[in-house]
Amino acid sequence: MKTDILRALKRPLSGFPWGQVMTASKILLAIYVLLALAAPLIAPQNPYDPLQIFGWEASSPPGTRGSGGYLYMLGTDGLGRDIASTILYGLRISLVVSITSAAIAAVIGLTAGVSAAYFGRWVDVIIMRLVDLQLSLPTILVALIAIVTLGPGVDRIILALVIVQWATYARLARGVALSETRKSYMDAAKLMRLPRSRIIFRHLLPNSIAPAVTFFPIEVGHAIALEATLSFLGLGVPIDKPSLGSAVANGFQYLLTGQYWISVFPGLALFGLIASINFVGDDIRHRLDPRSLSV
Repeated sequence: MKTDILRALKRPLSGFPWGQVMTASKILLAIYVLLALAAPLIAPQNPYDPLQIFGWEASSPPGTRGSGGYLYMLGTDGLGRDIASTILYGLRISLVVSITSAAIAAVIGLTAGVSAAYFGRWVDVIIMRLVDLQLSLPTILVALIAIVTLGPGVDRIILALVIVQWATYARLARGVALSETRKSYMDAAKLMRLPRSRIIFRHLLPNSIAPAVTFFPIEVGHAIALEATLSFLGLGVPIDKPSLGSAVANGFQYLLTGQYWISVFPGLALFGLIASINFVGDDIRHRLDPRSLSV
């Protein structure tokens, strides 16, 4: 019955070129990564070098030729910083923060989830009650509390995102590890009296990691969105460390004055980055889980 309903819902979209969308998403994500890596080489100015910023050119519209020889293709913000350069440098921070936090959260969550499944009893109870407590609270609330407690800084933002994300990995890993502990190779490892650390990290953990691989790109996208939200609220990366979220926040107060480019262009870049990561993550999930294509 459920399969029939899903087929009926997907039938109107059966002719949609999903393959082309996935290919375009991969190309777009690759372009984002290359732009972030090459930002110091291709950006027309360093938007956080005071010697390259001219305050009298603040809020210049797109296409303006600056007195320093710069062509402000996307205009400048309220401080005279080139929007295109701000986006390029902001990509670096957003990608580094999100990928690092998602990777650390995956390691911590997978280890906690697998340990809960293997040891059981009070270890399982303590870890899973912490997971339940974490997941019962709104994500943004947990992130705000962590930031207020830890203080500003890129490393603190990464730690706050790890605190937010680890519980999801832990619950996912525990579910997979519980089924793995009932398999014959686990019984054989215990009969051979292998050390518990070797059983967990050499046998149980590698066989429980596949779902986390498919989930990782989605969490990177979530981390980018959450970091952008925190930066928009003024609690993200420091003012001397640009990110796409802070670039959007810098122009929010100018929207009502018609200076749309200060927020709109960084916002479009942020939207494209998150969308491309989510599409690529969905494609990875379909490739690693053939059952998702059965409907």
